[in-house]
Amino acid sequence: MSCSKAVIFDYIGTLVNCKGYTMESSKEHLYSALATEGFEISKDNFLAAYASAHEKYRIIRYEQLREVTNAVWVAEALCNLGFKVSADDCRIKAALNIFFKAYIDTFEMREGAKKLIKQAKQQGKVGLISNFTHAPVIYSSLRHLGICEFFNAVVVSEENGWRKPSPKIFQDALKKLQVTADHAVYIGDSPIEDIKGAKQVGLKTVFVPSQFNSFKDLTESQQKPDYAAKDLKDISGKLKSLI
Repeated sequence: MSCSKAVIFDYIGTLVNCKGYTMESSKEHLYSALATEGFEISKDNFLAAYASAHEKYRIIRYEQLREVTNAVWVAEALCNLGFKVSADDCRIKAALNIFFKAYIDTFEMREGAKKLIKQAKQQGKVGLISNFTHAPVIYSSLRHLGICEFFNAVVVSEENGWRKPSPKIFQDALKKLQVTADHAVYIGDSPIEDIKGAKQVGLKTVFVPSQFNSFKDLTESQQKPDYAAKDLKDISGKLKSLI
């Protein structure tokens, strides 16, 4: 490991907002995409089967911190409705591509995000860690938003196999960045996934509230970041002193 410095970001919530996104509309898009691929099934039956399969794997993902890709529980939902399919069925993959295209279209950079990323790049290396079940979405959206070039390392839970707050995904990012934890700061909006997870491996931590997490959530979590910022512009003014 070198003595280089690094700033590591969470992605969705921290750097980007999801404009107009709701879980309900997300499931509706998925049903429509599967219907387009020829799965003839009532919406109510699919949504019920999907909810059951999703909950099964949500427990695995959140309690064991092992990541599971969307195709697994979509395939299980369809199997429970009488279809003979597997997670690598090309129709499921095609439907998920349509579904995720609609999701990416809701992404917009938070105010001050691009400036902060550029500023971090001037300080040293820049990393990103994202809990996401389909890694191509992260890479595609980074290109779409025009910020892919700023990151020295991008670690996505679907590829890594582990979800934040597992120490393993943070350690993987540090290894890829070739920095030690004491020379890096982690910025995120989730008290547990981001702040607790990063602190476990010795990273300095910065909490920033988002559309998903508030200061109230931070207080209730009892996590103590090194700094709690009002917004991304607030972090810009203090970044040098935080590393």
